[in-house]
Amino acid sequence: MADLVNKEAEIKRLNDEIDKTKFEINRAKSMLSNEKFVSKAPAQKIQEEKEKLEKYKSLLTSLQDSLEKIKNM
Repeated sequence: MADLVNKEAEIKRLNDEIDKTKFEINRAKSMLSNEKFVSKAPAQKIQEEKEKLEKYKSLLTSLQDSLEKIKNM
């Protein structure tokens, strides 16, 4: 399998995805900590943001695990 994957390109791709995911986590955290947003937004929108935050946290863990596996090949 190692021969089929360009290790450097995959590391770069994973790092880019990690950066994007961290950005989305910070965006969601910012929205959910904004009192104006929380007080005015419909409950459904707040729940959607909470779900997105959890999804991105899970994705970040998965991407970081994949990155470690690639680095250790």
